[in-house]
Amino acid sequence: MQSDVSIDINSDLGESPGALASGSDFELMRFISSANIACGGHAGDESTMKQTLRMARDLGVAVGAHPSYPDRTNFGRIAMSLSGEEIETSVRDQISELARLAEEAGLRIAHVKPHGALYHAARERQVAEAIGRAVTNLDPQLVMVGQAGSAALEHWRAMGLRCAAEAFADRVYESDGTLRSRNLAGALLDTPNLASEQALDIVLRRLVSTHDGRHLEITADSLCIHSDTPNAAEIAREIRQKLTTHGIPIRRLTS
Repeated sequence: MQSDVSIDINSDLGESPGALASGSDFELMRFISSANIACGGHAGDESTMKQTLRMARDLGVAVGAHPSYPDRTNFGRIAMSLSGEEIETSVRDQISELARLAEEAGLRIAHVKPHGALYHAARERQVAEAIGRAVTNLDPQLVMVGQAGSAALEHWRAMGLRCAAEAFADRVYESDGTLRSRNLAGALLDTPNLASEQALDIVLRRLVSTHDGRHLEITADSLCIHSDTPNAAEIAREIRQKLTTHGIPIRRLTS
């Protein structure tokens, strides 16, 4: 069956030296089209960035920056009380470092996806605009990745930035469009079959089933698979295979 839609598949990588050493990051990267690389805020250093960039180059995967609040202690998962200027400086420095290393590897970063608490805080105009200013001053052609339906995308588009709406193949949604908290039971879709069925619903039917059994309309340009979800590589392989079987091209994010 041929479809007139296409989709990007992304994952957050380079967050763990152990995942790089074990090969699990590489195995997952084989089935995605865009990699969001931790660049020093919540995780990642020069060594992990170089390793992840080399893998992406070898596999033909697009690379993007995955900046965070500068909080390695909490893995960037707790919002920090920073001014807009402080957020802008931190994000700019993180993206700049990855861009420098990417250039050395013969690559060019294509997109920016904030991590963790910064990703969700970008719904607030001040935070979104601080991130947007950092990107605009570095490369206004970079694609901003944010959650489908989030106000962050509206703020970035108002700044003239290109955006990609993201949906999650391996996370359960609440009926208000938010992701079910990881602290609650049933927050993850950690089997290949369940995650791939949700991915297919999102791409072909533009809907997702919520935790309470409702259906939520959703339109996405990219599907995320979290690298720390159990069976992440198997999930990614099944999603890619199922989408391909339905004639859906996998196209990476490009700037």
